[in-house]
Amino acid sequence: MEGDTLSGLGNGTQIDDKVVQTFQKSFVQVQNILDQNRLLINEINQNQESKIPDNLSRNVGLIRELNNNIRRVVDLYADLSTSFSKSADVSSEGDSSGHKRSRPI
Repeated sequence: MEGDTLSGLGNGTQIDDKVVQTFQKSFVQVQNILDQNRLLINEINQNQESKIPDNLSRNVGLIRELNNNIRRVVDLYADLSTSFSKSADVSSEGDSSGHKRSRPI
């Protein structure tokens, strides 16, 4: 990233490096969880196809883990949304015109 801020939201809003780093960190976490979910789904499918009772029983725990991972992804995106909204509010309050930027509902 060039400089200490990132432009490009279309309205001149500036996002500082700390916010960008937070977004990047969260997106890396999300990607890691999604990669793990892909492996879990593959194992669940293999266990299902095998029809071996022990493998089918194992699927219960794997599906629970998959559901927990999905919850974590939802939480990470919710946190990102909150962080983005807060950073956009701070940026709009610094508008030189003295007017707050209106946001669509």
